[in-house]
Amino acid sequence: MKFIVVILKLIGWVVKTAAILAICSSILFIAYKGNQPMQVPEAPKGMTYFEFVADRIDAAKTVEPSRCGWGMMLSLAALGPIYSFVYTEVGIHPDGFLARGTAPDPDIPKDVANAKWYEVPGVWWNTVERLSWTMVGKPAAYGCKFRPVQINSY
Repeated sequence: MKFIVVILKLIGWVVKTAAILAICSSILFIAYKGNQPMQVPEAPKGMTYFEFVADRIDAAKTVEPSRCGWGMMLSLAALGPIYSFVYTEVGIHPDGFLARGTAPDPDIPKDVANAKWYEVPGVWWNTVERLSWTMVGKPAAYGCKFRPVQINSY
């Protein structure tokens, strides 16, 4: 009986350690990629994702009505993670179940079908950047009209 308890404790420790490592490595990955220049062609040269988000938060303060700008930022925060995972999955498995039910979108990654497991985080991050740009960075003809993206040098 003691042997089973020891094995269960070991399994619990391994699962807990793996979860902590996964969370910490994810935070480090996002911190690293967020401080690198964005890969979106329309973004100002050298602008990082964190600078982009700070600029869009500042732009949301000037949009009238104010609920429009903050609503877009809230939708980015709420829907961005979901769409980024779905679009990454659709890009990697274009013949998969999700791809059959997903409408074509220019933000779905191209040329990444059957990407290796170690390429997936980069594909996902590029999708996050493109979706963020589409949602709050791209000039809009109607709806919320954020000011153009500005890179601030501090």
